[in-house]
Amino acid sequence: MGIRIVKPWSALGTEAVRALPGQLGVFELADAEGRVLKIGYAGGRSLFGLRSEIEAAGRRHRGARQFRYEVTMQYLTRYLELLMLHLADHGALPPGNRDEAVALGRLSPL
Repeated sequence: MGIRIVKPWSALGTEAVRALPGQLGVFELADAEGRVLKIGYAGGRSLFGLRSEIEAAGRRHRGARQFRYEVTMQYLTRYLELLMLHLADHGALPPGNRDEAVALGRLSPL
């Protein structure tokens, strides 16, 4: 087990999103080829947790075709960790995160 989300991708569709838990956590949206377009989280102010955040992010990112998620109470820490991991792997943040003002540390994954 590592720091990456290891769950398989799920198709981003109405039924799959409705089946999501209304819990706190983090998620990734990707295009059909699995390229991550957005990393996000469902926090304490998310009305229906992961369900509502993934649904809203899917509407904003038209190229998104799939998603995966983790339920976690430490959603902000995990969110920042996933952003740092993506930056370390790809040299840039996902397109959907590039306009966000977040202070990131440096992560050196193995």
